[in-house]
Amino acid sequence: MRFDIISIFPESFTTYFGVSILKRAEEDGLIEIHTHNLRDFAHDKHKTVDDTPYGGGAGMVLKVEPLAEAIEAVNSQQPTDNKKLKTRTILFSAKGKTFTQADARRLAEYDRLILVCGRYEGIDERVAEHFVDEELSIGDYVLTGGELPAMVVVDAVARLIPGVLGNSESIETESHSEEGIVEYPQYTKPEIFRGMRVPEILLSGHHAEIAKWRKEQSERISKKRRGDE
Repeated sequence: MRFDIISIFPESFTTYFGVSILKRAEEDGLIEIHTHNLRDFAHDKHKTVDDTPYGGGAGMVLKVEPLAEAIEAVNSQQPTDNKKLKTRTILFSAKGKTFTQADARRLAEYDRLILVCGRYEGIDERVAEHFVDEELSIGDYVLTGGELPAMVVVDAVARLIPGVLGNSESIETESHSEEGIVEYPQYTKPEIFRGMRVPEILLSGHHAEIAKWRKEQSERISKKRRGDE
């Protein structure tokens, strides 16, 4: 799967994507991550990508021209075998739909995601209306830009691609694999730490009873998280 990220700070992705599972997945050819500097699509000598908003107001707004050209240029990049990539273009915006695990599963079905990172006070609305497929947010709060949401989406989607995680069972049992359900508590050695013990059931070796306990714990925590108790 291919991820194309459009940002005015493409260097901000280097460290996170250069370690651990995502780095290994890219080295193994399971994913491709490409970053594109929005300023490369500005035409003035100062590489200007923002301007003051019509109607007045605080802050600056990302301009439609460089964003539209960047999205079109990235979208035109196709494999040499002429196989057209099934592509979804996403704008990160505070007014977008909140990203969920269900969205991660849905987006994992695409061949490529083009991720557009907003900045400043926002972006020209014509980009949202005519050049992207959807707007996403990662929560009801405001960030300085779309770079962190882009990292979140790449991470959440990439780990669903077959082969990226070493153990596919992890995907089936982890939190949110079933909507509204979070994972049961996990423990490892030592058995006792500062008087705090691992639950006896996990040491019993009775797999059916352990599975029952885990299911009960998962349901209990999920209800508490939803405010049902």
